[in-house]
Amino acid sequence: MTAKVTERLFQSDAPRPAWRRKTTAASPDPKPISRRNLLFGGLCLCCAPQTGFSAEQAGLEEVSSGVFIRRGLHAEASPANHNGIANIGFVIGAESVLVTDPGGSLADGGWLRAEIRKRTDRPIRHVVISHVHPDHCFGAAAFDEDGPNIIGHMGLSAALQTRGDFYRERLVEVLGPENVGHIVLPTQEVGADGADINLGGRVVRFTAHETAHTTCDLSMIDENSGLLFAGDLLFVERIPSLDGSLLGWLDELQKLRALVASKVVPGHGPVMVEAEPAIADLERYLVTLRDETRSAIVRGLAIDEAAETVGRSERENWVLYDDYNSRNVIQAYKELEWE
Repeated sequence: MTAKVTERLFQSDAPRPAWRRKTTAASPDPKPISRRNLLFGGLCLCCAPQTGFSAEQAGLEEVSSGVFIRRGLHAEASPANHNGIANIGFVIGAESVLVTDPGGSLADGGWLRAEIRKRTDRPIRHVVISHVHPDHCFGAAAFDEDGPNIIGHMGLSAALQTRGDFYRERLVEVLGPENVGHIVLPTQEVGADGADINLGGRVVRFTAHETAHTTCDLSMIDENSGLLFAGDLLFVERIPSLDGSLLGWLDELQKLRALVASKVVPGHGPVMVEAEPAIADLERYLVTLRDETRSAIVRGLAIDEAAETVGRSERENWVLYDDYNSRNVIQAYKELEWE
C-alpha cells in the first residue's frame, strides 16, 4: 500500500452495500466506478498549501483566554504529519482541562498532551471526540494515564465499534503501530438533551446533532468566551467530506446558526473564523451538491456520470476538491435517487 493514504479512505471506506445505480434505456448497465480509482485517483497534493512539514510545526494559538487550538494540515495522513490534519486543542478551567479533539494518532495526541503540560498542571479530566473519523479520535489513547471522562455523541460508540478496527488497520499501514494507539470508547454519551461540563468557573455546553457530516457529530460552546467548536460540521478552505446525510447536514447548519455564536472553531481550516460567512460558504457548496445531483438524477445520468459533472463550479473554492468532490456526489446520489 502507498505510504500516503487520503483522509477519504479513513472516512468512507468501511464495508458498505453495493452501490445502487439508476438505469435507463440509454444506459441499461452502466459500469461501476473503480473503487481503487476513487480512493487513490487524486494523490497529488501540489494544490495543498501546507504539505511538507509536521502539524506540530503549526503550533498552538490562544484564540481566547484559556482556549488553545492547533491548526491541522490540508494534507493526507503521512509519517511526517502523524495524521495531524484536523484542528485540535484544549480549554483550561479553574479546576480542570478539557481536550477537543485529541488528535489523529497516538503521536499527535502525545504532542498535544505535552503542550498542555507546558501551560498548566491542572488535571486533564475530559477528552471530547467530536465524531468517528480517525483524524479526530485516535489521539485519545495518549491521555490514558490521566483517566479522563471521554465525551462523545450517543452514536459514537456504535460507529467506532463498526469502523474502528478498519480505520486503525489502515492508519497502522501509514504510521506504524507504535504511532497509532488503540480505540477509545466514550464514557459519557451526549443525547438529544445535550450536556454541560463545569471545568471550574467555566461551563461548556454540548449539542448532539442528527446525521449530517457523520452519524455522530457533536458540537460544543464555551460559555465564557461564546466560542463554538463545530467539529467537522464546519469545513473552511478544505472541501467538506460527506459521510452521513446531505439533507441532514443542511438542516444541522441551521441549528449551528441557532446557537448564536459569532466566532467558531471549524474542524478544518483556520483556528477561528467568523461564524456566518463560514457557514454560508459550506451551505453554498452543499446546496450546489444537492441541486445539481437532483438535476443529474432527473436527466437520467448514471452515478459515475454525475460524479464527473456535479459541483464543478465549486472547484476553485476548495482545497483538495479533486480528492473529495466525486465521492461526495456519489454519497449524495445514493441519498437523493430514492426521494
